[in-house]
Amino acid sequence: MLKVLVSCANGTGTTLMMKTTAEKSLKSLEIKDFDIHTCALSGCEHTATDYDLIFCPINFTDMFKEATEKGVKVIGIKNILSEDEFKQKLEESGYLEDLKNK
Repeated sequence: MLKVLVSCANGTGTTLMMKTTAEKSLKSLEIKDFDIHTCALSGCEHTATDYDLIFCPINFTDMFKEATEKGVKVIGIKNILSEDEFKQKLEESGYLEDLKNK
């Protein structure tokens, strides 16, 4: 199962909108076995390494440097409501290929 984290500054409104967009994007890419969690940036820096994939606003990707170093794919999003951006960033990251090869 793919463990996904969606995070933003406060972990409330924006995070929930991003979660919905991420769910739609993953489903449209035929990724069915995933679990998405949400949290505020200040509450998940230390647990970020427990996930396979993290979506966050693009200006917060540096907050997950430790997770990135440990192999977690961190994807910064500019338009949190754009399914196309989520899918494009996933494709560009090479992470979709990794999932298909597992």
